[in-house]
Amino acid sequence: MSVFVPKSSLEGLEWPAITEGRTRALMAVQHQLEHSQWWSPKDIKAKQFRQLGHLVAHAYRTTPFYKERLEAAGLDPKGRITVKQWEKIPLLRREDIQKAGKTLHSAKVPPSHGKIGGIFTSGSTGKPIHALRTRLFMFFFDSITLRDHYWQGFDVTKKLAAIRSSKKGDAPYPDGGKGHWGNITGATPGAGNAVTLNLLCTAKEQVDWLQRQNPEYILTLPSNFRQLAEYCLENKIKLPNLRKGQTISEAVSPAVRDICREAWGVELCDIYSAREAGYLALQCPDHGHYHAQSEVTMVEVLNDEGKACEPGEMGRVVVTPLHNFAMPLLRYDIGDYAEAGEDCPCGRGLPVLKRVIGREQGMLVLRSGEKVTTLLGSGDIKKFLGLAPVRQYQFVQKDLETIEVRLAAKRKIKKKEEDSIKEWLTAKYGCPFTVTFVYLDEIEKGPSGKYHDFICEVKT
Repeated sequence: MSVFVPKSSLEGLEWPAITEGRTRALMAVQHQLEHSQWWSPKDIKAKQFRQLGHLVAHAYRTTPFYKERLEAAGLDPKGRITVKQWEKIPLLRREDIQKAGKTLHSAKVPPSHGKIGGIFTSGSTGKPIHALRTRLFMFFFDSITLRDHYWQGFDVTKKLAAIRSSKKGDAPYPDGGKGHWGNITGATPGAGNAVTLNLLCTAKEQVDWLQRQNPEYILTLPSNFRQLAEYCLENKIKLPNLRKGQTISEAVSPAVRDICREAWGVELCDIYSAREAGYLALQCPDHGHYHAQSEVTMVEVLNDEGKACEPGEMGRVVVTPLHNFAMPLLRYDIGDYAEAGEDCPCGRGLPVLKRVIGREQGMLVLRSGEKVTTLLGSGDIKKFLGLAPVRQYQFVQKDLETIEVRLAAKRKIKKKEEDSIKEWLTAKYGCPFTVTFVYLDEIEKGPSGKYHDFICEVKT
């Protein structure tokens, strides 16, 4: 099976390939990842802490926020850090990031880490943040993408249908748009046979498009997979070429996996990631649980006392991207919960997350009964935050006609700003609703202990 065979840079040489530049660097890192995944947990952790020493020392020297925070914890890092010192660092919460603002930004990012870019994200928490990422951070993101392709046996010369963008006007029905497997496949002969469709399209439109495209792979959200599978079962529709589905952005329930097997006879493989933190875990190629991507991210699962969970225990997910020197996120409480797992029978030493919970995105129900995703992209969040001084938000669909907007604001919201939010909602979801507003000092967490930026109370 062809997975990823880079294009050679030398004339007349196809295989084995000799590459240059970024592709050479990606393949060099991939060679290291192929070995490090089999190291012992002890050796992996030791390497993580060597990298953490550099990151923590950089954060202390170049960011006002961490200089103050680390000194308050009794730390004055000099390039090495112990487990006991690490555990003294307080957890970083989304409200801390909001309050810290630019004091979290490094004043001196190493030039070799490349260009700095920014993204907006709220996840499903309703607490928007602006995060900085370097080109080096994105390089490692592409490296783990390539690992995922290897683990899951993807043939990048086959067709991928990606239904993930909710940006208005992006890859609209009926034709959709052209896409690619990712930055890592740009130098692969025959790669790039990918197509895209907007996530806001109805299940009927998506299935019609998928039938015409007849892809080998589909990438979309678990909630969207569920509605696609339900539609196909109800209408006795098959996707004959489909080999596997890739899920992103939400937790995958056993029920979603089961209905995809029933509808199309395929398995789902999942990615656990975050815009601001990168890859957190990939589904094991041999089992249903996840392996933390320890080469790029420190992943901790902590109980209520702040101690590491034992296998079988549920706790909060705390992450630290190891290579983002533009805006270090040390012990970032990402707002998710996971169950710690036993060592994997596959032999990989990467830590195991038995399951990840609390990331499922609510679906908006239209008057027709169709359901559409409510996922907000970085551009959506940026535009929304420009309408009013919002600190925290939550949208609640009360019925087929009404959306309640719950806001925790920095000051009293003006009537003109409310009208702008109503217009934004109508444009975002393509359907007029009666919009009501509720103002709160703080939006409470749900039963799972997590915030949700969209809740649907419509019974279907």
